[in-house]
Amino acid sequence: MPKQSNYDALIIGSGGAGLSLALKLADHCQVAVLSKFALTEGSTFYAQGGISAVLDAHTASIESHIQDTLVSGAGLCDPEIVRLTVEYGKKSIDFLRRQGMAFTERHNKAGETELHLNQEGGHSERRIVHNADATGKELSLSLIEQAERHPNITLLEHHNAIDLITIDKSADAEQRVIGAYVLDTRHNIVKTMTADTVTLATGGANKVYLYTTNPQISTGDGIALAWRAGCRIANMEFMQFHPTCLYHPDGHSFLISEAVRGEGGKLILPDGSAFMQQYDARAELAPRDIVARAIDHEIKKHGIDCVYLDISHKPADFIKSHFPSIYRQCLSLNIDITRNPIPVVPAAHYTCGGIMTDHDAKTDIAGLYAIGEVAHTGLHGANRMASNSLLECLVFADRASESILKNTVKHALPQIPDWDDSQVIDSEEEVVIAHNWDELRRFMWDYVGIVRTTKRLKRAEHRLHILKAEIADYYQRYRISSDLLELRNLVIVADLIIQSALARKESRGLHYTLDYPELDPNQDSHNTILTPNKPC
Repeated sequence: MPKQSNYDALIIGSGGAGLSLALKLADHCQVAVLSKFALTEGSTFYAQGGISAVLDAHTASIESHIQDTLVSGAGLCDPEIVRLTVEYGKKSIDFLRRQGMAFTERHNKAGETELHLNQEGGHSERRIVHNADATGKELSLSLIEQAERHPNITLLEHHNAIDLITIDKSADAEQRVIGAYVLDTRHNIVKTMTADTVTLATGGANKVYLYTTNPQISTGDGIALAWRAGCRIANMEFMQFHPTCLYHPDGHSFLISEAVRGEGGKLILPDGSAFMQQYDARAELAPRDIVARAIDHEIKKHGIDCVYLDISHKPADFIKSHFPSIYRQCLSLNIDITRNPIPVVPAAHYTCGGIMTDHDAKTDIAGLYAIGEVAHTGLHGANRMASNSLLECLVFADRASESILKNTVKHALPQIPDWDDSQVIDSEEEVVIAHNWDELRRFMWDYVGIVRTTKRLKRAEHRLHILKAEIADYYQRYRISSDLLELRNLVIVADLIIQSALARKESRGLHYTLDYPELDPNQDSHNTILTPNKPC
């Protein structure tokens, strides 16, 4: 089997961002899309809520979406990026419809068919385009179907990127990416893949926490790849905790969509009393950081395991038609949401920081792009507003495609050596990986979670330095595996989160610290930017 292959564009990640970019490029060049596991294992596939998009041309609707996003971002959104993203809304939905994606529709008062729009936390209007409560699944399947048909797209499942290959900056040339070393986990070989451009679309990093709504793949791979290559990383202290993850021993990582609250679901204590009005006038429709902290506070104050989300006051047919996936999943666990409230707890959900990019998704390294959750575009600021994430994937896939097609110049590539594992051996101590993985996720949950203190962060920092040394030593001694690569990446992401949290001396958005409980107006528009001194 050949160990080296060449493409015009290499896309690492097969979610909504990566596949959208592939389809936009494929009529013009040869594209390879890497998927760490199966194509349907990304976060996009599990997204329930929808895509926030203004579909009419009314200026007021555009301005309302912009304002809601800026408010949710707590002073850290880039206003130009917010406007750019919001104004791409209709174009993005039109693109998906051309790919065959179906959306939930309704009949208006005039008897005409139109898209049904949901409302979610942080939104002042109904503007969430969706497919029932399984929007991500429909989006993923429609894009996968189109990508599988395209002759210029090569889909490579079970391929895990190890490191980017770059040409170092010199007096007469800038640093440039030329490909990646990739582990083919099915055949257990390392391949060399070269390309004129490389795009990171690997999603977020929330598996760094013990409890998360994310699938197993969300291990911060793209952020770590970019950091080791020399890219700046921004705002990693802003890790979003979704307020409502199903609390059940057999219901791990199952998210209860924001749309349940948007359609009237109430958060209650075990005695049936509501509590959100005590924390925010918007109650259940407050931004996620506020709702998550409120739930966390109530759980700790009352010494309870969870709170409850109650939609049972709505008609049963309404619940089943609007939330069929949630209804089926809960019913399989003997929870009938048409009659009973849903036990919920907060869980790590979304990475608001990431690789710094410009308006065209370019990073600090020539030829390297980053799109989707892995990127810090400036859209989300200190807190992502519900359903802006899929919109961001689509918008910056479009921006990246335009830049790639317009600016890419073929370069003569130097001779790239094959991956050399002749100095390492097979490990007989895989338990070390499992133990370190578990320890990392536990102390990140305990010390770097929803509510932080400097003492907790310093404790996590100390533990992390020990883990980093152990993992680096293990990586140097033994042949790589997918688990080892993920652990190597997660420990870098954890370090970035801790250092960013220590650097921000205030509470803002998703970063809340008891040592600095107030927002500092002097830090409006101040991003936490980390620059690698040398590859880790």
